[in-house]
Amino acid sequence: MKKCTALLSVFFTLVLFGLAGCQPSPSNTMLEMHGKTMGTTYNIKLFLGETAITQGDLQAKVDAALIAVNQSMSTYIPDSEINQFNALAANIQMPISQDFRIVVEESIRIGQSAKTLDVTMGPLIDLWGFGPDKRPAHRPSDEQLSQMIAKIGVDKLTLTTDGLSKSVDGLRLSFSAIAKGYGIDRVAQLIEQHGITNYMVEIGGELRVSGRKADNEPWRIAIEQPDAPAGQRQVHRVLEPGNNGIATSGDYRIFYEMDGEIYTHLIDPQTGMPIKHDLVSVTVLHPSAMTADGLATALTVMGMERAKEYAEINQLPVYLMSKTPSGIETWSSSAFKPYL
Repeated sequence: MKKCTALLSVFFTLVLFGLAGCQPSPSNTMLEMHGKTMGTTYNIKLFLGETAITQGDLQAKVDAALIAVNQSMSTYIPDSEINQFNALAANIQMPISQDFRIVVEESIRIGQSAKTLDVTMGPLIDLWGFGPDKRPAHRPSDEQLSQMIAKIGVDKLTLTTDGLSKSVDGLRLSFSAIAKGYGIDRVAQLIEQHGITNYMVEIGGELRVSGRKADNEPWRIAIEQPDAPAGQRQVHRVLEPGNNGIATSGDYRIFYEMDGEIYTHLIDPQTGMPIKHDLVSVTVLHPSAMTADGLATALTVMGMERAKEYAEINQLPVYLMSKTPSGIETWSSSAFKPYL
């Protein structure tokens, strides 16, 4: 899924930190697996312990699971499940896979709660040139945006036990803000089915960690400094996330300039416009990497003050960074402080 990088690698990388420590015992040596998926890469670190499965067999199962997720959710695979749904006319119900159902259900839940994550924004993403289409020669007109906004919204999706349908023609799904997180959850589920509880799974910068390393040290994850010099990556601060998914969203890597204006890939579904505010990094912890992934995008679109309020009301572990004239300003929610 080579071309999917533009959509699915929209978040900057969280770096695995602090693997040095006491020498692990030979019976519980850390193993690593790497591969490609969703237009990006995956990296897994785990300790097999007493499980009977071999590393080769486990990696084959991981690859098969990620291929299935990609076939379901990639808009770059012509016959993918999501493209089949996107091609449907209104009011036609389509049976969907369990993978697809889980992502749709969580997308609707977050979309109804936060209002700033909308997986029906496929046409709007394309209009701004952040999908498979080329960048527009000029800014879309207010009339174009109004017409587009009228045709999107998770309220136009109907999910039943028999399948999924949409109430308007032309509505198209895009799981760019949540699919990587779901892929991580699927891999984590697969790993745990084989009795492995100490692991780290990363896809395109999003992660999920569980247990501890063989030296009994916790997994440590570093958040990247958003205003590091071009071409350099610097650690901002280190977390001990426990057994959680970790997702970070930022608006400073994917953008373009047009007519003298800078346009970021993060779009507010309520206005149809790319966001313009000083919130540059949002990190979210959640037991589900999929949920953390979706929430990180939703909170980034909100901006600093709305994101603070939403995080506290919903007791979410959230860490925010915004640009100010004096440098980077940080804020951590009450639920996030134990992880610092």
